[in-house]
Amino acid sequence: MAEYEFRMPTLGADMDAGTLVAWNVKPGDAVKRGQVVAVVETQKGAIDVEIWQDGIVDKLVVEPGAKVPVGAVLAMLAVEGGPAAAPAAAAEKPAAVAAPRPVAPPVQAAAARAQPAAATGRAKISPAARKLAEELGVDPATLVPSSADGVISRADVERAAAAAKTAPAAGGKATGADWHAQMRAAIAAAMSRSKREIPHYYLATDIDVTRVSDWLAAENLKRSVTQRLLPVVPYMKAVALALREVPELNGFWADGAFRPSSSVHLGMAIAMRGGGLVAPAIHDAERKSLDELMADLRDLVTRVRGGRLRSSEMSDPTVTFTNLGEQGVDGVFGVIYPPQVAIVGLGKVSARPRVEGGAVVARNVATATLAADHRASDGHRGGLFLTALNRLLQEPEKLR
Repeated sequence: MAEYEFRMPTLGADMDAGTLVAWNVKPGDAVKRGQVVAVVETQKGAIDVEIWQDGIVDKLVVEPGAKVPVGAVLAMLAVEGGPAAAPAAAAEKPAAVAAPRPVAPPVQAAAARAQPAAATGRAKISPAARKLAEELGVDPATLVPSSADGVISRADVERAAAAAKTAPAAGGKATGADWHAQMRAAIAAAMSRSKREIPHYYLATDIDVTRVSDWLAAENLKRSVTQRLLPVVPYMKAVALALREVPELNGFWADGAFRPSSSVHLGMAIAMRGGGLVAPAIHDAERKSLDELMADLRDLVTRVRGGRLRSSEMSDPTVTFTNLGEQGVDGVFGVIYPPQVAIVGLGKVSARPRVEGGAVVARNVATATLAADHRASDGHRGGLFLTALNRLLQEPEKLR
């Protein structure tokens, strides 16, 4: 039997740590890949943490109630032979080849390589980060590097300083205002890092969505109220299919290289009760029917509003899709959620004048946008994605 370290997964670019609420297993228990073994409380709610290795629980390293940094060891497992193949290798399969979900998401693998300072001795810190830590009064010994190379960066210092400012007084209980401030600070740090480190480029196009709007209205008339599709669902499927045609937009930037994903795990931006956003994944979106996507979306929204998600939903979205049309927004240019390399936006559907056959007619039009990482793709490839999205939406009956 070999030993396997089960570590705290990363649950989004804006999460540095989580509080272990409960174990669902005990030493001696056999566990299976995908099994929920723990509950972790984060700034975005309670997360059911899954394990990605079959084995037997040998030791629980962390006790409930402890705050655990991303990448820290939670438990030790005894496994047959050796641990599963590195997930990064699974992510390197050609994106055009359909394959099952990898053993573990690439984001989780990167987090596993980021050792907490307490476990590896004195952590490395860049000179700029050390200077900033001195200015902000942050102890470098308390910091955990977020990068795969194990070097503490300025972003790590900024997140720690933001968390310290918004943390409740010692011995006190976090209020709703405290919680919201902590969450906003974490999101701000992650998005600041994204804009600082990712060379974004932006594209937009107006799409005539009259056909898909008319098709959806006719389709919903055939269904009972509980079986009807939300307007966003056909767009979800079209986005997922278009990403299969332009795989450079679907995957992760890690260790200085782009790692395409063999499946589209579509991160859906969903508003939380009390404010804030999460973007949990709908797995294998390109392979699902509209009814399956609708069921998955309904389930996600219910659990987001109830503050209960699964770690795989938070750690492995390969791209994010945000729809602000219901808020009356014409277009949205998002900030990429690292280590993803693209975010797709959709604005409201509105009647606009279009020229057809020499005549001006009213058509339903929506603005689709793309923000993408120039290290992984370029404007030509991004343009092909938007063109594919437009084409797919002109044949809504094929999206089933």
